[in-house]
Order: sequence, then structure tokens, then C-alpha cells
Amino acid sequence: MSEQNSVTVTRTIDAPNEDVFEALTKVENHERIDGSGFVRSLDTGDRITAVGQVFTMNMEGDHMGGEYQTDNHVVGYDKDKLVAWKTAPAGTEPPGWQWVWDLNPVDPGHTEVTLTYDWSHVTDKELLKKVSFPLVSAEQLEESLKNLAALALEK
Repeated sequence: MSEQNSVTVTRTIDAPNEDVFEALTKVENHERIDGSGFVRSLDTGDRITAVGQVFTMNMEGDHMGGEYQTDNHVVGYDKDKLVAWKTAPAGTEPPGWQWVWDLNPVDPGHTEVTLTYDWSHVTDKELLKKVSFPLVSAEQLEESLKNLAALALEK
């Protein structure tokens, strides 16, 4: 039996591809996009425009004992098509999980968005004992896509 190491959800959003991408890459929107309830606010960061950027989020969750911060290292960027980042506790290197957002225009007014939460590169045995992956369910990821759809329609 193979071990699951990622969760992927897809939704067609009734908004132009550019509007969806603009809403997603504005990191101050991530509190509103997040369907898990962990993201509280943006600490530091600008709109995502390139691989190598880092943005820091204020978070809260029982799995980390309450309030904490994450540094999100942008590892994938293709304008209007892809954004990906690896998350790490603030001030540390990413331990192996990432978020990948793929955008595919269906037609001028609709965009298919696929969100993948992937923890396949987590190798730290102590971390794997402490954190029970997945921390975010498929339903919570679907909520994130629903929230992104609402933001894209605000434009």
C-alpha cells in the first residue's frame, strides 16, 4: 500500500485567469483565501512576482501550540499560470512541504485552479512524529479555492 503524501483539489472559477492570479499573488489576501483557519495576517511581504521571494505570515494552530509565524519561500512562479511556495517555521529552512497553485484558463471568463498540498519531501523523523500530515484536509483546500473565487470576483 502506498503512503499518501499530497492532497490535490480542483475548481473552475468564474473569473478571468488574470483576475484569479492577481488575487492569489497579493499575499495580504492569504488570510481571506485560507480555508484551514490557520492564517491570521500578513507579517511581511509583497505581491509574489518571482521565485526566491519570501513572505511571512502570522498563524495560529494547536499543532504549533498557539500563535506562530511561517516563512513562505516562493519556489515556483509562471505569470498567470503557477505559484508555489515551501513553508517553514519563521527563521528556518523549509522542512519539505509546499503549496502549488496551477491556473489554466478555460475561456476568457473562467479559470481552472488546481491546488496541491504536498508533504512528500518531509524527511525529518522528529517532525513527522510531531506533525500528523496532512494538517489541512481536502475540504479545507476546497474552501481555499472557494475563497479565492470570491476574491477574484471582487475585481
